[in-house]
Amino acid sequence: MKIKTLIMLAASAVMLASCSAPKDIAYLQNVDTLPDEVLKQAAAYSEPVVQPGDMLQINVSSSNPEVTKPFNKTEYIATAGTSQMNNNDNSLYYYLVDANGYIDFPLLGHIKVGGMKQTAAQDYIAGLIYPRYLTERPNVEMRFMNFHVYTMGEVNSPGEVKATNGRINVLEAIAKSGDLTITGRRDNVMIIHTNADGSRQVSRVNLTDKNTLVSPNFNLKQNDIVYVEPNASKQRSSFSVPPQWAFGTSILGVAISIATLVVTLTK
Repeated sequence: MKIKTLIMLAASAVMLASCSAPKDIAYLQNVDTLPDEVLKQAAAYSEPVVQPGDMLQINVSSSNPEVTKPFNKTEYIATAGTSQMNNNDNSLYYYLVDANGYIDFPLLGHIKVGGMKQTAAQDYIAGLIYPRYLTERPNVEMRFMNFHVYTMGEVNSPGEVKATNGRINVLEAIAKSGDLTITGRRDNVMIIHTNADGSRQVSRVNLTDKNTLVSPNFNLKQNDIVYVEPNASKQRSSFSVPPQWAFGTSILGVAISIATLVVTLTK
């Protein structure tokens, strides 16, 4: 009876040890307590910065569409022949930023936009066109066609997340990745950012903390990597016992069984 009682107590202890108190998994807890003034200040996205490797769509327009045609790449492709018109490679319509931050722009030639924020680059191109080529300042619209981030780790659908409007935040990226798994750490999400010069920065956000909504790391930049670590429960479940330990444990179990049998027979 004593042996059975000890076994039951040991089993109960193991079960209690393997169970941990459930942690809060809700995002942005008590976010409604943040003052409206703070939320308004954090609402503005930081503009994306043009970097080498970016694929840009740039459209120049004015009150007279005819005079801006020479500054739009699509016009050159449209008159180049049906072979290019039927090409499914949309990159023909975009501007690839080279390693030094330059693009080849119709009439303007080799111009540098790398390192500029979106609005600054638009104004810069408009300033190169007016008043040298046009009598009115044109409107220049730039879009980042390859603006994307990557999610990995404890998300349901890790991979590339695209944002053609040039803006995405960490919650949007996670939502587009099917949300975090139940075993993903919400309090320590890693964000890896690559700067224009190739250097990298690592930051972390706590998705359960309401202040993350107003954190400078909430809004992601192009090519950011969002990594969600497994929680302690997932890490414990992935622990594997070395073969030699397993063999030793089996031998120990057999020895204990034999000892228990001997004690029982001698009573």
